[in-house]
Amino acid sequence: MTIVTLGLNHQTAPLGVRERVVFHVERLGEALGEAKRLLAHEAAIVSTCNRTELYLCGELEGRNRAAATEWLANYHRVDPDELAPYLYTLPREQAVRHAFRVASGLDSMVLGEPEILGQMKEAARSAEAAGTLGTVLGKLFQRSFAVAKEVRSTTQVGANSVSMAAAAVKLAARIFPSLKDQKVLFIGAGEMIELCATHFAAQGPARITVANRTLERAQALAHRFNARAIELRELAEQLHEHDVVVSSTASSLPILGKGMVERALKARRRLPMFMVDLAVPRDIEPEVAELDDVFLYTVDDLKGIVQGNLDARRSAVEQAEAIIDTQVGQFMHWMQVRESVPLIRALRDQAEDARRHEVERALKLLARGDDPKQVLEALSQGLTNKLMHPPTQALNEATGEERRTLADTLIQLFRLRP
Repeated sequence: MTIVTLGLNHQTAPLGVRERVVFHVERLGEALGEAKRLLAHEAAIVSTCNRTELYLCGELEGRNRAAATEWLANYHRVDPDELAPYLYTLPREQAVRHAFRVASGLDSMVLGEPEILGQMKEAARSAEAAGTLGTVLGKLFQRSFAVAKEVRSTTQVGANSVSMAAAAVKLAARIFPSLKDQKVLFIGAGEMIELCATHFAAQGPARITVANRTLERAQALAHRFNARAIELRELAEQLHEHDVVVSSTASSLPILGKGMVERALKARRRLPMFMVDLAVPRDIEPEVAELDDVFLYTVDDLKGIVQGNLDARRSAVEQAEAIIDTQVGQFMHWMQVRESVPLIRALRDQAEDARRHEVERALKLLARGDDPKQVLEALSQGLTNKLMHPPTQALNEATGEERRTLADTLIQLFRLRP
């Protein structure tokens, strides 16, 4: 049994590739079941705007890993040869270290960002609900969460909080002198939009609107920020009223098309619109960026915005990596011990059989009236002989280097001082 991570992220693949291999929430359970059935004994999927990763546990040799690549490509109807250059495959210890680094925010586009930890926890919950999170991956994810907590509580990796949401606010401030006079529209009502709304609301905009497919969810989020809620079908009529648009939904198709935005600009008399698309796949058609008076940014565009506040976090990375190295060693030790469990069980079963046989023999002798002292002596001698016979025989039959290796092993196992 081994662990393998297969995936791509913002460092290995552009947005146009990443958005083609996103696992949507409504089909995640089905995908997990298929991965377990075809690829491994255990499976989990982490799918965010910046990464898509399969965590697998099973008999994963070279052929099986190739099958995982082919499955990922075929599932998303992408040519495997087209996808392959962007993928990484991390076996065993590398997979464990990667999981710990991801959970700790060391592998994120924004160093130390906290959102990924929640996304990994959601991935674990989804795998558990689908029945694909077994003992090994369950332990891996739980240990990842513990490592992330230790890194954040003992280092400065999470200091000077910078996230996609904070970066979006900073970018908007470059377009508008003050956000207090602007009207902000949020499309979606998930965790990312909630975080963005928190950052933008702190700037005191003139008005906040939340649009969502389900009005109840939009109203629940809007209530927190003294905002108004609308349904997605009302966007065409109300888009022109907003200066800032931030979108992050789980839709597989664009929410805002070029035509809708063109009509909104006409109604605004060419007043500029600042738009941030944090969704993968994208919520806003890329062609919208071609329009005059539209400032459209995607998750990849935010990379340069977040660099300025990362010095303190970078200086803490070495300390965080040291913590992770220690935890990786402990996890791999647990894996090795777990792999020894069948051998230990067989050894104990053999010893138990010998014990039971000698006890049964002793009881018969006692029932016959034999001297108890002699019976106990015979029991102990018989048990000792049976337990010592296999290693003694193996040592006597071995020759050359094999005998020296076996002798060293026996000295270590039985703590002998010959």
